[in-house]
Amino acid sequence: MHRLKTRGPQSVKILSKQLDMTTMGVRQHLTELEKKTLVSQTREEKQTRGRPVHLWKLTRAGHQQFPDSHSQVTLELINVIRTTLGEDSLNTLVDKRNEDLLEHYRQVLNTLGDELPPRIEKLAELRSEEGYMAEVRLTPDGWLLIENHCPICAAADACQQFCRSELNMFQELFNNRARIERVDHLLAGARRCAYKITMVPTP
Repeated sequence: MHRLKTRGPQSVKILSKQLDMTTMGVRQHLTELEKKTLVSQTREEKQTRGRPVHLWKLTRAGHQQFPDSHSQVTLELINVIRTTLGEDSLNTLVDKRNEDLLEHYRQVLNTLGDELPPRIEKLAELRSEEGYMAEVRLTPDGWLLIENHCPICAAADACQQFCRSELNMFQELFNNRARIERVDHLLAGARRCAYKITMVPTP
């Protein structure tokens, strides 16, 4: 399930290689997870050669096996704040939360010097500690900061300011050093959130 969460839909053959298991063993596990409605098969994927391949993916119930921090209480608090104080006050509170996070991240990253790669790796580590299952991948023109899980997904779905504030926070964190662009968004239908980080040329 962790592989399907972090890598998206996978074939039995690929999973067997990744997990160092036989294809039969992988199929047995997937069949058990399918009975529990935690995984399902996608439509056949066409290949240039050979027979079409079925891919396995997590279902909504499967994604829910990964923690969403106190989602019900959070949703109740969002509703109370929205109905008693208004949308602007709710957005202000979300922004204040992220300002505090930004200051924490800055304090940690500023101990690493000016080089971007270690700062990006450290940010991913900090995000993973918060439950985002973050990782960094090198791209031809920069880096990709990937968040394979959102521990506040329910809250973000109820209040879009969480996502807007998060993007602003990353932009502030790398201000004058790199450009940040959200290229995948969980709430827009992607299986994850991902941010493209491109170094700003020095004058």
